[in-house]
Amino acid sequence: MINNNQQVFFALVRAGLWEEKEVRLLPYGDIKWPEIYRLATEQSVLGLVLAGLEYSDLKPPKVLLLQWIGELQVIEQRNKDMNAFVAELIEKLRKEDVYTILVKGQGIAQCYERPLWRASGDIDFFLSENNYQKAKTLLIPQSDSVDAEVVSNKHIGMTVKGWMVELHGSLCNSLSKRINKTLNEIQNDVFYGGIVRSWINNNTQVFLMGVDGDVIYIFVHFLGHFYKGGVGLRQICDWCRLIWKYKESLNYALLEARIKKMGLKTEWKAFAAFAVDYLGMPSDTMPLYSSDAKWKRKAKRICSFIMGVGNMGWIFRSIVGHRFR
Repeated sequence: MINNNQQVFFALVRAGLWEEKEVRLLPYGDIKWPEIYRLATEQSVLGLVLAGLEYSDLKPPKVLLLQWIGELQVIEQRNKDMNAFVAELIEKLRKEDVYTILVKGQGIAQCYERPLWRASGDIDFFLSENNYQKAKTLLIPQSDSVDAEVVSNKHIGMTVKGWMVELHGSLCNSLSKRINKTLNEIQNDVFYGGIVRSWINNNTQVFLMGVDGDVIYIFVHFLGHFYKGGVGLRQICDWCRLIWKYKESLNYALLEARIKKMGLKTEWKAFAAFAVDYLGMPSDTMPLYSSDAKWKRKAKRICSFIMGVGNMGWIFRSIVGHRFR
């Protein structure tokens, strides 16, 4: 059971996520605003909560609100600087015939009403085998520092001009062979089928994964984090906004078939219930959503885990009652 302050926090997240024009906080009574701020910071959703506060009937104390606004200005400027660097780096790589797909991060931010208000992290590029090797050769000598390469997953991270850049030569992960089989299909869709979308960033065309594959990839990515040590609310918000943004073009039949083939129907339905019940995702746009009490119970337990209850990712097996095969 989430407490009063957590309920206020979710009310503000929902308002910011969907740009709700009226948020009534008076019924919640005494609100501990430093706690709301702490939760927003921990979950990397400062911008969403502040957007929700624009339409709320109660506001934090002026000193805290000004601090909040100041931190958001830092987030905005960081996103502008990161976007400029992404464009610069893509152009530099293209001059050497290296072509990239931007995944997660700045690409997903474009699904939000206010992209610059989403807290940014690393810069992640997905590349074909040949482009992955060429990108490594080009960028490692220019890097400030380089992490050890994970050869099995074709993954390497490095710091370039102060920015953390991660190169991915594969979408596969360590969750299961069934999952990786579908991720390989999505990878082939991108590199051999040309199934991509794009975003114009600082006059540079940035290629992103096609939405049908991206929705699966984002879900599997945060599920992996959930198993290994926990998932932040921002990652689930990204998933919701991606589905919402492309609800008219998303191939629901293909998506549901892939979820079933990967053996992730239980996990998906549990998170779908959480997205609808706690994040306000419109139920008619969330694939495989069910309002049955079973899924509401699982959503409640996911919420408790995300808000800090439970022992790392291991609790998820008891939440969904499912093991990977």
